[in-house]
This record gives sequence, structure tokens and C-alpha cells, in this order.
Amino acid sequence: MVLNQEKEKRRMIDLKIGKSKKDQLMQDKEYQRIVKDILENEKVMELKNFPHHGNIDSLSHCIHVSYTSYRIGLKLNLNTNALARGALLHDFYLYDWHIKGERKGLHGFTHPHTALQNATENFTLSPIEKDIIAKHMWPLTIKLPKYKESFVVMIADKYCAIEETLSRNK
Repeated sequence: MVLNQEKEKRRMIDLKIGKSKKDQLMQDKEYQRIVKDILENEKVMELKNFPHHGNIDSLSHCIHVSYTSYRIGLKLNLNTNALARGALLHDFYLYDWHIKGERKGLHGFTHPHTALQNATENFTLSPIEKDIIAKHMWPLTIKLPKYKESFVVMIADKYCAIEETLSRNK
């Protein structure tokens, strides 16, 4: 148990998100409880190997979006479990989207389906979590998100992406 806590602490310290958010996240035991199984998953940890926005890796981006969504959900009295978990898996596609390769179609349009497929192969998801993952790129995904939580993640993802891109030179 102590070893897992120490491993988790090192993983959180390694995140490339703002210091104040990182400090909040590391002290938020309820958030950590909600996402613990996801952050212990070997496949999810592979996200650390893929660049995302600026100098941010995909795992850091997903945690950034997840924790931001979770905090918004607390204030709006939404399903914080679904927000934290769905947002953490929203970009679970396991490739470097900057490199043209074997995938077909434009990344912005296709990666939600790939992320949802990977997530359902590795975790049991609620309908809200599935909708969050599948529709976080709306309006590119065409179908309107079905739940308030999906809208929160969609907006948080865009906010975090802008924040990460603008901070690339820091």
C-alpha cells in the first residue's frame, strides 16, 4: 500500500500542469480515489509517451482536463465520478497524432472513437462516461453531447488545450 502511494505521488509530481493545480490534485483524496484504477492501468500509463499540446504529454493533458472537469462538477453538483473518469479517458488513443501514419481520417474527427474503443476494452464505463469520450470534440463529432457532464468536459478540454499551448514556452 505504501509503495503504491509513493508510486502515485511520483506520477503526480511528474505531471506537466500548473503548480497550483498539481498541489490541489495531490491533496484531493476523493479525486484520487475516483481515478485510482485508471491511473494504475499500464495502457493508460502509455499516454505519457505521446506528445500532446506544446511540451505537454497526453497523460498530463488528460489529468489536467479530468481534474478541471471534476472541480467544475463539484461546483455545479454534477456527476463528479463520471466527469473525472470520462475526462481522464477522453484522449486514450495511444498514438502520436502529430505523425501521419496508419490511421485513416483526420485525428480531430476520428480519435474520440479510438479513445472510446480503447476505454471500453480496458474499463467498465457508464453511459455518461461513454458520451463524454465519444463527444468531447463536438462539433467535429457532429452528434450533440447528451449529458451536462459531456458539455463540461468538451469545454474543459478546449480550455486546457489553449492553456497548455500558450504555456509551451514557459
